[in-house]
Amino acid sequence: MITTINSNGICANIDSLGAQLSSIQNGEGTEYLWQPDPKYWAGQAPVLFPIVGALRDGKTEIEGNIYEMKRHGFARGMEFALVEQQENKAVYSLRANEETREKYPFDFELRIVYTVENGSLTNEYVVINHDNRPMPFVVGGHPAFLCPITEEESFEDYVVEFDQAETADCPAVNMKTGLIDFGNRRRVLDNEKTISLRHDLFYQDALIFDALKSRKVSLYSKRSGKGVEMEFPGFDYLGVWSAANDAPFVALEPWVGCATCEDEDNVMEHKRNMQVLQPGDTYSVAFTVTLR
Repeated sequence: MITTINSNGICANIDSLGAQLSSIQNGEGTEYLWQPDPKYWAGQAPVLFPIVGALRDGKTEIEGNIYEMKRHGFARGMEFALVEQQENKAVYSLRANEETREKYPFDFELRIVYTVENGSLTNEYVVINHDNRPMPFVVGGHPAFLCPITEEESFEDYVVEFDQAETADCPAVNMKTGLIDFGNRRRVLDNEKTISLRHDLFYQDALIFDALKSRKVSLYSKRSGKGVEMEFPGFDYLGVWSAANDAPFVALEPWVGCATCEDEDNVMEHKRNMQVLQPGDTYSVAFTVTLR
C-alpha cells in the first residue's frame, strides 16, 4: 500500500512493503528518488535492520545459536503497519513475529517515521526493545537518488560534496563476500570537500566513510544545481554507492553500523558499532533530506 504525505514544496510516497520511500518530488513535480529498473537495480530506499551490509556466509551467532540473514537484514522485505497518518507525516511499525524470530530471536518493534516540511523530508528510525534481555542491532538508510535528474545532464555533471574538508581513506569491500577490510584502504579525499562523480568509482562497491567530521553531504549537478542535501547526525558511517553497471543513480546511506569486517568473528555483539538496547528502552536516530 502506498501512502502520500505533502507539505509546501515537497511530496513523498511511502510503500508499506519495507516502509520505504518510493517517490520524493518537489512542488513542480520533479522526481528526485531513483525509480526501480532491474537492468540496474530493483531497489529504491530500503530500510536496513537489524544488520547493515553482509554477514560472513550469511550467518551470525546470537546467544550461542546460529541465525541466517540476507544482506541488510529482513525489515526491507516485510509488510509494515501504518499506525499514524497526517497530511505531512506517516508512521509505520514492524513488530517481532514468528517469521522474524527465526532470523533474530528478540521481541522488537521498529518504527519508521516520515515527516515532510519546508522542502525537507525527515526519516526517523525508532527501535524499541519489548524483550526481557539486552538486544543487539544496527539500523541504516539506503535512499538512492536520480543522477542525473534531467535528461539534459549526465552522471559526470554531478558531485558529492561534504560540508567540511575531509581526508578520507575508504576501506575495501570484498565483492564476493561483502565483507569490509579496514586494513586495506584507498585515499578518496585529501583535505577536500568534493568528489567529482564517475562510474568507475563504484566498480569495487560502495565508498565507505567511517571517520567523517561532516554531518552534512550534498549530491548535486554542477550545471543546474539540482540535487539533494542530507544531514545525518547520530550516524557514524556514510556509504556512497551506485551499482557497478554504470547505473544512473547514487545512494547516500547513513548507517549506525556496517557489514561484518574481515577482522571480526561471527558473534553479533562483536560487530563494529553494535548497539545494545536494554529491556524496555527505546533508541532513535534520524536523517533529513532537503531538495535543492
